[in-house]
Amino acid sequence: MSKRQELIEKYAGDLRDKCKVTPDMALLTKVTIGCGPAIYDADAETIAASQPTELETVKRNFLIKKLGLKDGPELMEAINAVIEIYGRSERNKHRAVVYYLLVKHFGKEAVYA
Repeated sequence: MSKRQELIEKYAGDLRDKCKVTPDMALLTKVTIGCGPAIYDADAETIAASQPTELETVKRNFLIKKLGLKDGPELMEAINAVIEIYGRSERNKHRAVVYYLLVKHFGKEAVYA
Protein backbone atom coordinates (compact mmCIF):
# COMPACT_ATOMS: atom_id res chain seq x y z
CA MET A 1 0.00 0.00 0.00
CA SER A 2 1.35 3.44 -0.92
CA LYS A 3 1.97 6.11 1.71
CA ARG A 4 -0.90 8.18 0.28
CA GLN A 5 -3.27 5.20 0.44
CA GLU A 6 -2.26 4.59 4.07
CA LEU A 7 -3.06 8.22 4.89
CA ILE A 8 -6.42 8.02 3.11
CA GLU A 9 -7.28 4.95 5.20
CA LYS A 10 -6.24 6.83 8.37
CA TYR A 11 -8.44 9.80 7.37
CA ALA A 12 -11.37 7.47 6.64
CA GLY A 13 -10.90 6.01 10.12
CA ASP A 14 -11.05 9.50 11.63
CA LEU A 15 -14.26 10.24 9.71
CA ARG A 16 -15.87 7.00 10.90
CA ASP A 17 -14.61 6.91 14.49
CA LYS A 18 -14.23 10.56 15.52
CA CYS A 19 -16.72 12.34 13.25
CA LYS A 20 -19.33 9.54 13.04
CA VAL A 21 -19.51 10.03 9.25
CA THR A 22 -19.44 7.32 6.59
CA PRO A 23 -16.81 8.56 4.15
CA ASP A 24 -17.29 8.76 0.40
CA MET A 25 -13.93 7.16 -0.41
CA ALA A 26 -13.75 8.55 -3.95
CA LEU A 27 -14.29 12.10 -2.69
CA LEU A 28 -11.93 11.62 0.26
CA THR A 29 -9.24 10.40 -2.15
CA LYS A 30 -9.70 13.45 -4.40
CA VAL A 31 -9.66 15.87 -1.45
CA THR A 32 -6.51 14.19 -0.09
CA ILE A 33 -4.78 14.41 -3.48
CA GLY A 34 -5.87 18.06 -3.65
CA CYS A 35 -3.99 18.76 -0.42
CA GLY A 36 -0.79 18.00 -2.32
CA PRO A 37 2.47 17.46 -0.46
CA ALA A 38 1.04 18.99 2.74
CA ILE A 39 -0.25 15.55 3.78
CA TYR A 40 3.34 14.29 4.04
CA ASP A 41 4.53 17.15 6.26
CA ALA A 42 3.89 16.59 9.97
CA ASP A 43 3.16 20.28 10.62
CA ALA A 44 1.09 20.99 7.49
CA GLU A 45 -0.86 17.71 7.68
CA THR A 46 -2.89 18.96 10.65
CA ILE A 47 -4.85 22.12 11.37
CA ALA A 48 -4.21 24.07 14.54
CA ALA A 49 -7.86 24.79 15.35
CA SER A 50 -6.98 26.94 18.34
CA GLN A 51 -5.04 29.44 16.20
CA PRO A 52 -7.25 32.08 14.54
CA THR A 53 -4.62 32.71 11.85
CA GLU A 54 -4.71 29.04 10.84
CA LEU A 55 -8.51 29.09 10.58
CA GLU A 56 -8.32 32.29 8.53
CA THR A 57 -5.89 30.55 6.17
CA VAL A 58 -8.31 27.63 5.76
CA LYS A 59 -11.09 30.11 4.99
CA ARG A 60 -9.05 32.15 2.52
CA ASN A 61 -7.07 29.43 0.72
CA PHE A 62 -9.57 26.58 0.75
CA LEU A 63 -13.11 27.89 1.06
CA ILE A 64 -12.69 31.05 -1.02
CA LYS A 65 -9.93 30.14 -3.48
CA LYS A 66 -10.49 26.39 -3.95
CA LEU A 67 -14.25 26.05 -3.43
CA GLY A 68 -15.09 29.48 -4.85
CA LEU A 69 -17.26 30.60 -1.94
CA LYS A 70 -17.98 34.24 -1.17
CA ASP A 71 -16.46 35.61 2.03
CA GLY A 72 -18.89 36.02 4.89
CA PRO A 73 -19.45 35.05 8.52
CA GLU A 74 -20.98 31.71 7.45
CA LEU A 75 -17.53 30.51 6.32
CA MET A 76 -16.00 30.77 9.79
CA GLU A 77 -19.20 29.36 11.29
CA ALA A 78 -18.81 26.31 9.02
CA ILE A 79 -15.15 25.88 9.97
CA ASN A 80 -16.10 26.00 13.66
CA ALA A 81 -18.96 23.54 13.08
CA VAL A 82 -16.55 21.11 11.41
CA ILE A 83 -14.07 21.51 14.28
CA GLU A 84 -16.90 20.65 16.69
CA ILE A 85 -17.78 17.54 14.64
CA TYR A 86 -14.13 16.45 14.67
CA GLY A 87 -13.93 17.22 18.39
CA ARG A 88 -12.33 20.36 19.79
CA SER A 89 -10.28 18.27 22.21
CA GLU A 90 -8.92 16.10 19.36
CA ARG A 91 -5.27 17.12 19.06
CA ASN A 92 -4.64 15.98 15.50
CA LYS A 93 -7.22 17.44 13.16
CA HIS A 94 -6.04 16.23 9.78
CA ARG A 95 -6.28 18.82 7.02
CA ALA A 96 -7.79 16.36 4.51
CA VAL A 97 -10.55 15.38 6.98
CA VAL A 98 -11.42 19.01 7.76
CA TYR A 99 -11.44 19.87 4.04
CA TYR A 100 -13.60 16.81 3.27
CA LEU A 101 -16.14 17.83 5.92
CA LEU A 102 -16.19 21.40 4.56
CA VAL A 103 -16.77 20.16 1.00
CA LYS A 104 -19.70 18.07 2.25
CA HIS A 105 -21.01 20.95 4.41
CA PHE A 106 -21.19 23.32 1.45
CA GLY A 107 -22.26 20.66 -1.09
CA LYS A 108 -19.22 21.45 -3.25
CA GLU A 109 -18.40 17.87 -4.29
CA ALA A 110 -18.56 19.00 -7.96
CA VAL A 111 -15.27 20.88 -7.45
CA TYR A 112 -13.60 17.46 -7.25
CA ALA A 113 -15.61 15.76 -10.02
